[in-house]
Amino acid sequence: MNGKKGILIVVSGFSGAGKGTIMERLLKDYPDTYALSISATTREPRPGETHGKEYFFVTEEEFQAMVRDNALLEYAQYVSHYYGTPKGYVLQQLEAGKDVILEIEIQGALKVKEAYQDALLLFVTPPSAAELKKRLSGRGTETQEVVESRLSRAWQEAQGVECYDYLVVNDDLEECVGNVHAIIQGEHARVARNHALIEKIRAELKGFAKGE
Repeated sequence: MNGKKGILIVVSGFSGAGKGTIMERLLKDYPDTYALSISATTREPRPGETHGKEYFFVTEEEFQAMVRDNALLEYAQYVSHYYGTPKGYVLQQLEAGKDVILEIEIQGALKVKEAYQDALLLFVTPPSAAELKKRLSGRGTETQEVVESRLSRAWQEAQGVECYDYLVVNDDLEECVGNVHAIIQGEHARVARNHALIEKIRAELKGFAKGE
């Protein structure tokens, strides 16, 4: 990526908005551009899940040690289990020039933004609440009670959307993936992210102005 440092991207969204599918497509279509951060969790692996792929599965003692060692970008507790983003892998990928994607909830997203002001926050939503309900119900894997619970949680999450930098409407998947890629790559052109290059050009121009 031409020696540029990568951008830390935080993606959140309602359950059923399709954020996971968007991330999968970005990684598939642009494997040399993006890296997906892998979270650490104290919960047990589900069937088919592999340590180091879906999650880093650790004990609660190991997780607490990571917290004490300041080895996590953010962490939170959900239903008696801890989830967190290991710092080392993320920083390594950013230095290598990859744009690192974190798919986390609002609580974690705001913690990341607080610690890393230049993080880019994206919020994914369907075009309407009715479409969200349709998608959740259409899964066919959850009870009506669970669907209603997810919709209730979505209402709560919607109160924090203004904290994000961009709202991504996932209506057509192909168009949405293209839009997300364009937003992220456009961020690389921001003046605030190019101070080193600007100073380099200024120094060269100063030399030319002096006839050096």
